Amino acid sequence: MVGGGGRGQARGDGEAGERERLRQALGAEFVDNARRLDVTREGFRVSGWIGLPTYNKPNALSQFAFINGRAVRDKLIAGALRAAYMDYLPRERHGVAVLFLECDPREVDVNVHPAKAEVRFRDSGRVRGQIVSAVKHALESACHHAATTGGAGALEALRAPTGRPIANWDWRGSPAAPAQREAFAEPLQSAFAGFAPSARSADGATQDASTDLAAPLGAARAQVHETYLIAQTRDGIVIVDQHAAHERIVYEKLKRQREQDGVERQMLLSPLVVELDASAVAALIERAGELAALGLTIEAFGPGAVLLREAPALIARGDMDALIRDLAEDLIAEDGAETLERRLDHRLATIACHHSVRSGRALRPEEMNALLREMETTPGAGQCNHGRPTYIELKLADIERLFGRR
Repeated sequence: MVGGGGRGQARGDGEAGERERLRQALGAEFVDNARRLDVTREGFRVSGWIGLPTYNKPNALSQFAFINGRAVRDKLIAGALRAAYMDYLPRERHGVAVLFLECDPREVDVNVHPAKAEVRFRDSGRVRGQIVSAVKHALESACHHAATTGGAGALEALRAPTGRPIANWDWRGSPAAPAQREAFAEPLQSAFAGFAPSARSADGATQDASTDLAAPLGAARAQVHETYLIAQTRDGIVIVDQHAAHERIVYEKLKRQREQDGVERQMLLSPLVVELDASAVAALIERAGELAALGLTIEAFGPGAVLLREAPALIARGDMDALIRDLAEDLIAEDGAETLERRLDHRLATIACHHSVRSGRALRPEEMNALLREMETTPGAGQCNHGRPTYIELKLADIERLFGRR
């Protein structure tokens, strides 16, 4: 258990000292995958450390909270953390956090539980809102970052069965060896000359590969199996799942549109008729108003079909038939426990998934780099809408160890 009484000590040591204390209590993995937050508003302070969404657990046992230095297990705080992570994690996963809450002692009653493990706030709604706001802001500030555990898992999978590089293997005896072995390196490298990574910036200027290498996700070097992008950074490589990454980007764009002026709609050149069973039609028509706010204009079209007249401009060229069917299934399956905002976000995630760059689509070098640059400025781009990582990073030093260079 993290010690609450040492908060003052941690403050005196600064952030480095606080990191070391957390490392001793929760391990280096948590510290490597956590972000600091410190927000004070209306006399209520929320500070501490929260884990990146892709660093998550199957239960809430790795969430620790302290109120004015007292360790507590409180339903309100647990609920606030779940709400803050809700847009990043599937329902069965939980974020990792160490939170320190400080307020006027008169604002909290610590005597509502025999072991004083639970508390009661005078204004519980305000407290919950401030915790959710502080944690969500910190998660958004983490932007494209994903947990280091993805890279560690990849390295483990790449190791030889003995845990050491495979010794005494001569590629020249392999069936895959090129016919002209002595000239192997030159033609292989020259084949990439026409695909030097570049991307156009907002002003139209072309960025070269050396500039992109300085970016957090580096410069695109290749696409493999028309699904994964390989990018080079200054000290390693990044492997990106193109569909998962673009899914998150589209989702965040749709959310911003909805929050600002509503999702931009585009009229279909030819209205789409989608045939469904009666229950699916009823579910869609019942929520037609909510769907319109998301850019989908739907109306009944006889007893077993709906007519789609407008779709969000961002996805108007997507598979609208499949989208409408999936939305109908989502609506039928809803249990009513989620808030309206969460339900709308879930539907936006479904919409984004259908439009995103699909696995199996070949991308040009400039498209690959544009995707990397968008990931770097998109909140939550380290994980897709289903909570899976969008990329893993392998450091050059770790790769060299795989080949016995270190």
